[in-house]
Amino acid sequence: MAVQQEIKSQLAKLLATEDIVVEHKHVETAQFNVQTRVLILPLWEKASNNVYDMLVGHEVGHALFTPNEDPPKHIPHGFVNVVEDARIEKLMKRKYLGIAKSFYKGYNEMHDQDFFEIDGEDINKFNLADRANLHFKVGSFTSIPFSTPEKEIISLIENAETFIDTIAAAEALYNFCKQEQEKESQSKKDEAKQDALMDIESDGISDTSSTDDTDSSLSDTDSDAPVESGVDHIDSDLRMDDSDLTVETEEILNGKIKDLTGSEHSYENIYVEIPKVNLDTIIIKNDVVHDEIDEGFLRDEESFTPTSIDDLPEHLHYLHSPTCFYKPDEEFNKFKKDAQKEVSYLVKEFECRKSASAYARASTNRTGVLDTTKLQTYRFNEDIFKKVTVLPDGKNHGLVFILDWSGSMQYVLQDTLKQLFNLIWFCKKVQIPFEVYAFTGEWNRIGYGEDNPEVKPHYEPKEGLLAVEEHFNLLNVLTHKVNGKTLEHQMLNLWRNAYAFANRCCYNYTNRMRLSGTPLNETMIALHQVLPQFKKENNVEKVQCIVLTDGEGSQIPYHKMVERYWEDEPYLGVNSCSNDMAFLRDRKLGKTYKLGYGYHQFTDALIKNLRDKFPSTNFIGIRVMASRDARHFIGLYHHGWENREKVASEWKKSKSVTITNSGYHAYFGLSSTALAQDAEFDVDDSATKAQIKRAFVKSLKTKKLNKKVLGEFIELVA
Repeated sequence: MAVQQEIKSQLAKLLATEDIVVEHKHVETAQFNVQTRVLILPLWEKASNNVYDMLVGHEVGHALFTPNEDPPKHIPHGFVNVVEDARIEKLMKRKYLGIAKSFYKGYNEMHDQDFFEIDGEDINKFNLADRANLHFKVGSFTSIPFSTPEKEIISLIENAETFIDTIAAAEALYNFCKQEQEKESQSKKDEAKQDALMDIESDGISDTSSTDDTDSSLSDTDSDAPVESGVDHIDSDLRMDDSDLTVETEEILNGKIKDLTGSEHSYENIYVEIPKVNLDTIIIKNDVVHDEIDEGFLRDEESFTPTSIDDLPEHLHYLHSPTCFYKPDEEFNKFKKDAQKEVSYLVKEFECRKSASAYARASTNRTGVLDTTKLQTYRFNEDIFKKVTVLPDGKNHGLVFILDWSGSMQYVLQDTLKQLFNLIWFCKKVQIPFEVYAFTGEWNRIGYGEDNPEVKPHYEPKEGLLAVEEHFNLLNVLTHKVNGKTLEHQMLNLWRNAYAFANRCCYNYTNRMRLSGTPLNETMIALHQVLPQFKKENNVEKVQCIVLTDGEGSQIPYHKMVERYWEDEPYLGVNSCSNDMAFLRDRKLGKTYKLGYGYHQFTDALIKNLRDKFPSTNFIGIRVMASRDARHFIGLYHHGWENREKVASEWKKSKSVTITNSGYHAYFGLSSTALAQDAEFDVDDSATKAQIKRAFVKSLKTKKLNKKVLGEFIELVA
């Protein structure tokens, strides 16, 4: 079973009992920065869950108990590691009793796979440091012998509680191994000398037998020099410095752990964060937006010349209009009249649910005042006091609407506005504060090119931050802060633009309001500042965020430092988050969110982060789409043929679907065709019974769809 690395990150955080930052990267060994509290773990792709848990527990032990100081230089690092590993693992087992099992299973697997390469080796010949390392790691699975003096050193290591104790025990271990090495070296020297002397003596005897007595003394005298030089040569060959004293089992284990990492060419985990954007540069104010629209429509109105229907060919009769806005305004007024029933239904449902919620939270308490109507029952009734029922005040509500103003909305924008306007009129009737923001990437681009002086960066770019495009803006198209007459005029402005996008008409849509790309994900980033600002300005307790869109936005790149060979300094560029190993990290929450490969997964991760950041806010998605797109939409969140077909059959019946396993609390999919149908039961006087029946059924279906969606919406916001 593949190891879920981000789950292991959560394990590390829980063990560390603090919000440390855990990253999985292409590194050979784990690293912990004591200052920044960042724990970097290698990508141990070949490790089992048991070994992974053991390694994570070990590294967290260093994070918790190893101080940020360098050990003494006169003690080789390997000796300090042996003692410190034993100390921190002991402290981890003491702090978390359950982790002892992870260490046991992890080292058991390592022993079975011969991680220390001791199979077939005589452990008695290992130095004390190697045997101590084996004793504290796999001593439960193999017998490690120690002499009486050695046991004293092992006892020092076992009893080490502080890093000072670690240094003392490591020094004792090193000195002991050094003395043993010197003894062994001296023994080898003595043996070598003895062998050399024996060789010289045998050579001298041979020479004496071949010469006369007068030459023997000379031969003896001359033989002293070669003997002395031979011993010096032996000493130089056997002399060993401190650098030869190592802990081989530690080096072998580190090499084996490095082998657990995957290929260097595999994807490395990417960790990105949300930038804090400047709303002053992102939000285009309500009056600025509508001044721009009014100016454009005024020019169209002044230049319009009415055309008689008689002057037009039959196929162009649809262009006939006494004023340039006659047709869209006529449709708007008709829709407004028809929508009042849905708005009234919303208000009724909202008030009922508010009352029911208040009643459910009501509490009855004794007042301490005698109830005179119960005094005669005092002999057998202890409850003779008056009671009072307390109904808690309902929470103040506020709504933030996000409207998709992208090119793909061209033919569903009017139907989407119908849903939005229903909710706006509802907010107005029950006096709920609201703001409507349309996201776009065209407001500051049109007519200026790329050198628009009005375009300013929305934040300070830094490595690891998501890159928000500078042409991204939120247009504050509607607000509760204006009076009713102004609000209706602004709604009509949006309606006229939406009409112009989808139809040939006698006027132009507002140039700076033209449809753009889909900066939906940039909007989710901006909501980190928009929601708290809205809550503070309007003094509301509960905020609902409604997103009306027809699809997903593109994934956002992140800032990354790159070195280019033709430049002396590193360059802050951008890189893609499109691989499957990208994670959004929230340091304040101490959580990471997998961004995923698909566009919808990227957006869902951003929404889940918002939900965790603002737990009192409901995030609701409303997606108006053509029936042909329904199966694709359902397939994004429902996998498996049987499950997908079940939801698809629901769509066929009601022309709507509610997705509950996306990033949103609820994601409503609505048929644009069904929403465009007239809910009024209106037939000609000469209609047949069949025509009357069809018109009646059609009217009921439309009303049913509207009430179903609005009812589910009220359940969330009330």
